[in-house]
Amino acid sequence: MSNNKHTGRGVFGKGYYIALILCAAAIGISGYLYYRNANETEASLQEPDADQVEVPANADQNEDVPAVATQPQGTETATQGTDATTAPTAAGSIKTGMPVEGTTVAGYAMDCLSYNETTRDWRVHNGVDIAAEEGTPVLAAADGVVYTTYSDDAMGTTVVIRHDGGYTTKYSSLAEELSVKTGDTVELGQAIGCVGSTALIENAIGPHVHFTVTYRDAEMDPMEFLNMDA
Repeated sequence: MSNNKHTGRGVFGKGYYIALILCAAAIGISGYLYYRNANETEASLQEPDADQVEVPANADQNEDVPAVATQPQGTETATQGTDATTAPTAAGSIKTGMPVEGTTVAGYAMDCLSYNETTRDWRVHNGVDIAAEEGTPVLAAADGVVYTTYSDDAMGTTVVIRHDGGYTTKYSSLAEELSVKTGDTVELGQAIGCVGSTALIENAIGPHVHFTVTYRDAEMDPMEFLNMDA
């Protein structure tokens, strides 16, 4: 009888300790898994996948102004643009003159949108449009050298002249036959071509010259160039 009691106590004691060890191990493993999952969840909340991050539409954008836009609120339907910031006048201004005798029908508008009657939308306008009878002589606006001549579908037949002081003038929508070629030296008032209507994106205006000016490759208001003192 005593042997049976002793054996029972021994078996019970051994099983008890085994169960205790297994419970402790299970608790430890559960705690470890819970801690690891909690850390992973917190990290995923703090650092979402790049594919899931919504990037603002204007993030890391170049400062390009849209060339075309719908009519902005409060914008008048006039073809004239507002005054824009112009390039500074270089030291030692050059003598200038109007490229053609005519009527200015669209002004310089690079800091706002003006309505284009041909394309029927609102866009920036980098020059002045001077309407005149087709075939009217177009003149060099200052002494210079013809940098290039070309024709494209948008602005038509074009002459580009470089002048002293970092200025460049461009005459577009000319008649196809020109009076100058690349490399020619021209003087103020010299005929370079004739008024045409070759600019397809401005053909609603009719015969005219699209006249633009840059100063050290920066757009400037052509009227500022034409009004410079000699």
